[in-house]
Amino acid sequence: MTGEMLHVRTFGDVTGSPVVAVHGVYGYGGRWRGLAAEHLAGFRVHAPDLRGQGRSSWSPPWTLEQHVADLVATMDGLGLRRADLLGFSFGAAVSLHLARHAPERLRRLVLLDPAIGLGTEAAARSSEKALAAPSFLDPAEARAAYAKSWPSVPRSGLDEEIADYLVRGEDGRWRWRFEPESIAAAYTEMARPPVLPPSGVPTLLVRAARSDVVNPEYLAACRAAGVEATEVDSGHQLLLERPAETGALVREFLDAPGLL
Repeated sequence: MTGEMLHVRTFGDVTGSPVVAVHGVYGYGGRWRGLAAEHLAGFRVHAPDLRGQGRSSWSPPWTLEQHVADLVATMDGLGLRRADLLGFSFGAAVSLHLARHAPERLRRLVLLDPAIGLGTEAAARSSEKALAAPSFLDPAEARAAYAKSWPSVPRSGLDEEIADYLVRGEDGRWRWRFEPESIAAAYTEMARPPVLPPSGVPTLLVRAARSDVVNPEYLAACRAAGVEATEVDSGHQLLLERPAETGALVREFLDAPGLL
């Protein structure tokens, strides 16, 4: 499958070890700004917008295979022969499939509360809900809706998100910058049968303790396969809710000796 260069935001040390950070649904690359700036000093964090979201192409298909092809093309465009891969939620599912497709492109893999092997009924409900994407009278209304939906997420960084991820349509209404059908498709992809990381790629799985996204059977299978697994006392949005704890775990794993 042919991939396409994605829109990328880059944070951190220009000479630092490269990390590709992949966001989840309803997200965009800017969500990694705080974690990269405050907790991953010394790394060069490249944060693309997945197809269908942010400033990348919104054209279908929105399959895992297409997302993987886009990430490979983006790594090529950035001149990254090999990098650490950091994925959150659906972005972790995409990252896992990239690791299985092209393990030679990865040094290490981090899966943050990965949305892998979701139940079909839950995925169908979430997919249907995604098609009814909200619109807002003005940015203030969008800000209030954000706070209501994610009450445990700090408001730091929200000004940047409003400026970068909210867009006014031809009808005068404001909407988050994503294609609803791409989000609906992502939930169907999350319901695929779960697969494990390849044995040759050192992998860390960080579960959010107050989230039910990671299936216990999948977590056990990962551990049995040699995946390092731990958890953070957080809801699903752990990189926003608990950035210090999450960043410390990621940094410790990426900094561990033994790999070039």
